[in-house]
Amino acid sequence: MGEVGYIRVSTTDQATDRQLAGVDLEKVFMDKLSGKDTNRPQLAACLDWIREGDTLHVHSIDRLARNLEDLQRLVRQLTGKGVVVRFHKEGLTFRGDEDPMQKLMFQMMGAFAEFERALIRERQREGIAAARAAGKHLGRKPSLTPDQAQAVREAVTAGEEKASIARRFGISRQTLYRVLAGGPS
Repeated sequence: MGEVGYIRVSTTDQATDRQLAGVDLEKVFMDKLSGKDTNRPQLAACLDWIREGDTLHVHSIDRLARNLEDLQRLVRQLTGKGVVVRFHKEGLTFRGDEDPMQKLMFQMMGAFAEFERALIRERQREGIAAARAAGKHLGRKPSLTPDQAQAVREAVTAGEEKASIARRFGISRQTLYRVLAGGPS
């Protein structure tokens, strides 16, 4: 009987040490990807590795799945092979022999996680639309000003080596070629 952990963060700069802190685990699988679907390499490895009698520890329902359908399928798949699934934040444990009340709680928690994710996406779309309407620049700041981009083009025309131009302006060669092609810096 093994104690296995699954941790997921959406970006590589998010901390993972809060999830499952203090839980004694033999093996941990960690994805640094969005939870929008279940196509995650470490989740697949976890599902393949975990065995009957093991317990899968997950910080919260939304770390395992972002929609109710995926959540139910994953928990059914795990409990079907004799794995106990434990969600620490919600205090829920599933063994495959749940009573109707626990099943209802599980479905409600999953539906709330899915609803919350939909609200976040909607607010994000509204925020982007409002920023665009206000004329704000979205995305990464350009590497070069328009004057610098012109200076790069002139240096290339004058025959200066591209690698030395890139070093002088502190840009990658890919950015330099994009500027030469008339694209954004």
